[in-house]
Amino acid sequence: MRIAIVGGALQGMEAVYLSERAGFEAVVIDKRPDAPALALAKEAYVLDPTKDVDRAMKVFGDCDAVLPACEELDLLETLNSNLKGTGIPFLFDMRSYKERSNILMEEAGVPIPKPWPECGFPVIVKPSCQSGSIGVTAAKNEVERLAGLKKVAELKDVPIIQEFVSGKSVSIEAIGNGKKARSYVTTEVILDSKYDCKMVRCNSNIISSEKDMLLRDVCKKAAEAMHLNALMDMEAIDTPNGLRVLEIDARIPSQTPAAIEAGTGINLLKELVDCAMMKKSTAINTGGASVYEHYAFKDGVLCTSGEKVFGRVRNPKIHTGLFGSDKMITDYEPGKKEWYATVITKGRDEAEADKKRLIVRERMIHESNVKIFYDDSPEMV
Repeated sequence: MRIAIVGGALQGMEAVYLSERAGFEAVVIDKRPDAPALALAKEAYVLDPTKDVDRAMKVFGDCDAVLPACEELDLLETLNSNLKGTGIPFLFDMRSYKERSNILMEEAGVPIPKPWPECGFPVIVKPSCQSGSIGVTAAKNEVERLAGLKKVAELKDVPIIQEFVSGKSVSIEAIGNGKKARSYVTTEVILDSKYDCKMVRCNSNIISSEKDMLLRDVCKKAAEAMHLNALMDMEAIDTPNGLRVLEIDARIPSQTPAAIEAGTGINLLKELVDCAMMKKSTAINTGGASVYEHYAFKDGVLCTSGEKVFGRVRNPKIHTGLFGSDKMITDYEPGKKEWYATVITKGRDEAEADKKRLIVRERMIHESNVKIFYDDSPEMV
């Protein structure tokens, strides 16, 4: 099985990693020659499918499916249009991707934060069509709210302002065939000081079994309400007053799928491919646990980092056993003054995965002659 992955940044690295774990051949396309996923791929092509259509279609013709790992709307629309009628499965649902409406979530019975100005301060100001923490502002007053609106305007996006809800940040994915959908595994998303994901935890104790069943049901219903014909993820907060869903994104996410594969054995990319080819799912949850964590090292300082900082990685490789990890995606080399890493550890339960994670951290500190280590957190959680 050969998968053409369009986009070589964070989502692209995730897709290549999952491809390798599924035994697929990953063929990566990106217009930037320094896109990190190009270094991980079985085959790599530096080209822009919106401009070099013929060459891109030739690459796609030698693959069994095409997966976009990008957010650029013009690129997504080009791929959607050019692949229509070719018989090459396009692992993406353009209509669902554009459907990020709170109205749809309300109609599906999804609990969401209160809108501004009904909610009062503090609030979250975020763009409607970006991913991760791009353009997100936590505002405690009107000055900060206006600053957040300016940031969204600079992205030429439409702002969403809603209640800042506190609690554990969780995520869940669903895959649909346009009629029916299946939801998968709940993970915990832990943020850095810039509200960017620095760690993902996957285990059976993320939230209570009752809330887990509710979140899975809500995710499934939302996917079916939007007639999802691909993969989506749903982000929520486990608040003292119950779950509150922040957003849905109908595209392959970064970070959570790799944590799920390590902890449970369920490969969401394989599930997506099987669904697109009308094969029955063979996924079995092994019931283990994993921790997925980003690090950045520069001039003797090691710190945990958000995904955007990890995105500075260049020419990474996938290692097994480096510093005692189960898997590591990194451009580390002995003696190098600047490097970035994603560390994946797993175990029979959270405690075992965490113990291994801390051993890996200590080895990185000792073997890389780290002078300072720090791990920061958001001001408001």
